[in-house]
Formats: sequence, structure tokens, C-alpha cells
Amino acid sequence: METEAKPKESEPEPLCEDAEKGDPGDASHTEEEGNATTQDSSISNGDDADDKQEMVDLKIIWNKIKYDLKIPVDSTGAKLKERIHSLTGLPPAMQKVMYKGLLPEDKTLREIKITNGAKIMVVGSTINDVLAVNTPKEVIQQEVKAEENKKEPLCRQKQHRKVLDKGKPDDIMAAVKGTKERLPTVPLAGMYNKSGGKVRLTFKLEQDQLWIGTKERTEKVPMGSIKNVVTEPIEGHEDYHMMAFQLGPTEASQYWVYWVPAQFVDAIKDTVLGKWQYF
Repeated sequence: METEAKPKESEPEPLCEDAEKGDPGDASHTEEEGNATTQDSSISNGDDADDKQEMVDLKIIWNKIKYDLKIPVDSTGAKLKERIHSLTGLPPAMQKVMYKGLLPEDKTLREIKITNGAKIMVVGSTINDVLAVNTPKEVIQQEVKAEENKKEPLCRQKQHRKVLDKGKPDDIMAAVKGTKERLPTVPLAGMYNKSGGKVRLTFKLEQDQLWIGTKERTEKVPMGSIKNVVTEPIEGHEDYHMMAFQLGPTEASQYWVYWVPAQFVDAIKDTVLGKWQYF
């Protein structure tokens, strides 16, 4: 008995093949949407990284205006200057940033021991102001340097010997040769002035002033008015310097201070003149 052959029923194609055969444009569109989502999620306003770090709240004071700033405590002084720039518009190169002396750019705020609520003083002018002021200062300093090269060492000159021959003051601060330290938190005292009287130097950073105090009076000198700072080690006592603040255009306007501890010389010059003055 012959069996009648039945036509074979067609099997439905797998759904996965339909998906694979779908419109390529649809797949491309889906891929683009996925990429767009990833890009959006990666956008940051720059605060995410800071939120994960230990922060410190600072009070920035510039031009008699106070700014609040939160910054990672492990930021360097250079990074702080960049943040100050974003707050004030004052370029980092034009900033003189002070916290117990001139703020070092290569150290972190943690290393400098800056804590919450610390007041950071900023002194600086626009480029136009600096150019107007620096030109005469540069000329004066070049003239002073030329005169120094022509003369014998300052400590051998008669006008200085009469003070130096008095000897080292008994109450002078201890000196350390070959080191550089930040300004102390107390006035530099026990030194002599040109007349042989005792003198102390107080650096009022918040007012950008140098106070020169004697027994008779205290002169409050704006640091911006000091044209130059001249220093020279004292022969036989190289751990101490003699130092002059150029308060005017001539040698007669130099205010001399004797027996300045050597470790503070660079800090004094940087604080008075500022590192941004390149002359």
C-alpha cells in the first residue's frame, strides 16, 4: 500500500535572524543613542574630583574685597593662585599671595599648615599699573647695582664701619648660615640702624606695609614704595647681613639695618618686592 506523500510544512524563520536582518539604519541609530548617553554622563563641572578630597575653606582678601574659597588641602600654592585668578581676574604672575610670609608655590596647603578659616592676603595690580610703576624702579635698581660694582664692599666703608665696629648686639636673633626660612611670626628685633640705635622690622602683610620701629617712633612704609632691597653679608660674620631699603631715588634715601639674620634675607626681599617683579 502506497503512502501518499504530504507536502512538508514550512518552518518559521528564527526571530533572531529577523533581528539580524533588520534595518541597518535602526542599529546605527541605537548605537548613537547609547554613545550620546555615555558622553552626557561623563560631563563634569570640575567639582566631582574635589568632592572626594579633603577640603579647606579659605578667606581670600584682595583689594579690600573678601572671597570665600573651598580648595583641596593638598593643592599647591601654584594651584591656589589659579583659583584666585578665577575669583579675582588677577593673573597668577601678578599675584603676591601671603600667609605668614610669601606663600611658596611648590608646597601644598597641608605642608604650609593652612587650616579652615585661614585668611589669605593677595596683593597685585593690573598689568598696566605694574608697567607704569616698574619702569622707574628698574632704572633705579640698575643704577644702584652699577654703583655697587664700582665700590669696595659695603661693610668696609667708613659710614658702615662705625656701626659694625660696635659689634654684634647681645639680643639679636640667632642666625643660620646657608638656609632659607619664611618670615617669623614675631618682629625681627635687636638690630642696629645707621645711627647705631636699636631697630625692629614688622611686616604687616594684611596692610602691605613694613613697620620700621625705633625707640623714638615707628615709620609705616608701604611696601609698594620701596624701590629696592640691597643686602651684603658682614665680613667675619657671614651668617648676618647688612640691608638697605631704597625708599627714594638716591643713596641718601636708603634706610640701613645691620645684623639681619641670613636665613630671613630672601624672605624679606620676596615679601617687600614680590616674586612677580622680575628685575
